[in-house]
Amino acid sequence: MGIFVPKNQFVMDIIVRKTYLSHIISHLNRGMMIILVGQRRVGKSFMLRQLRGWLEENHRGANVVYVNKELMEFDSITDARGLYDYVAPKFASEGDNYLLIDEVQDIDGYEDALRSLHAEDRCQIVATGSNAYVFSSELSTRLGGRYVEIPIYGLSYSEFLEFHGLPDSGESLNDYLRVGGLPGLRLYDIRDEIHVRDYLQGVYNTIMMRDVVAREQIRNVPFIENLSRFIADNDGKLISTASIVKFMKSQGEKVSDAVTSAYITHLCKALIINPVARYDIHGKRLFEQIFKYYFADHGLRNYLCGFNLRGSIEKVMENVVYLHLLTQGYRINVGILRAGEIDFVATKGNRTIYVQVTYLLGSEETIEREFGNLAAIKDNYPKYVVSMDPVSGDLPAYPGIRHLHLRTFLQTDF
Repeated sequence: MGIFVPKNQFVMDIIVRKTYLSHIISHLNRGMMIILVGQRRVGKSFMLRQLRGWLEENHRGANVVYVNKELMEFDSITDARGLYDYVAPKFASEGDNYLLIDEVQDIDGYEDALRSLHAEDRCQIVATGSNAYVFSSELSTRLGGRYVEIPIYGLSYSEFLEFHGLPDSGESLNDYLRVGGLPGLRLYDIRDEIHVRDYLQGVYNTIMMRDVVAREQIRNVPFIENLSRFIADNDGKLISTASIVKFMKSQGEKVSDAVTSAYITHLCKALIINPVARYDIHGKRLFEQIFKYYFADHGLRNYLCGFNLRGSIEKVMENVVYLHLLTQGYRINVGILRAGEIDFVATKGNRTIYVQVTYLLGSEETIEREFGNLAAIKDNYPKYVVSMDPVSGDLPAYPGIRHLHLRTFLQTDF
């Protein structure tokens, strides 16, 4: 077998993620700061570069000031005063100024500088960050009402095909389910498990050390590592703090409910995992004590589980269905019925869809569970069953419920 030679990252063509770029552009020069939020390595930096290129091409007279805290060039900018003093002299006195800042949370007190620059109407600010707490707490307190938050996610299945130059096929879908959607994998042979594992390990370690252990001052590092693996192994299952503590104690590790709950919160803040609450479909209310957790990138989930998808394929399918709905702007809950559970209740504005996910409809019992639970919902919102069955199509016994192959679902806008 020949040696795979990766593309040169400095000369390769940049694939524009048009949906995100259009969304960002639509918010420019409307009096609001724009904050791009997402887990590290999902492509926020490239989005900022694409925006920079778009501005240079479409606003030739614009003055663009760019700060990337991951580069040594900007290492001296450590706090709000340093940020302000660096960028303020670079703004033109006439014309449009744009300030693009990558990984802004690495600057202490950055929100003070952004607030001042925004109040002075000096520039259009576009910043990226990799920690949810930065924007849910620090920014909302200091900059309430002055910014819009745009989440950036890993590659969708359609983007994955484009990035890797793959046809839409069962093999390509299996690749996506296995390696995930981090754009940086474009530089690798995604069928070389060793290289993929090495890359994902590097990403995971960076997130854990910089956005969890260092930022949150974690003392029990082995426990949070074990906790991450436990959640990965139980991807898409209802989990309570008490159940985690019970399991850890059975493994000889003594931890408290309070520490476990705090550590889960830290993983959510770093955007490694996302909590999904239960929703009573008939009672129209949320339950907030027990959650399901899905990974922001299912490739990282697979890395934590040793890339063994045997027995895990349905978990990974659920995770990618969740991410597909998330990238389309849906708010997602787990549906609770008297008769059972609905995997996803997804809402956006006045639109709601219900989705069940199963590997194969291999028995009447499975068909009854997946279709029957949806049939028990007495409203007219769209209902879907998603599976990997080679033959898809609606079942006459369950009118109004669509049965889609996973490949079809992941290429459908809902």
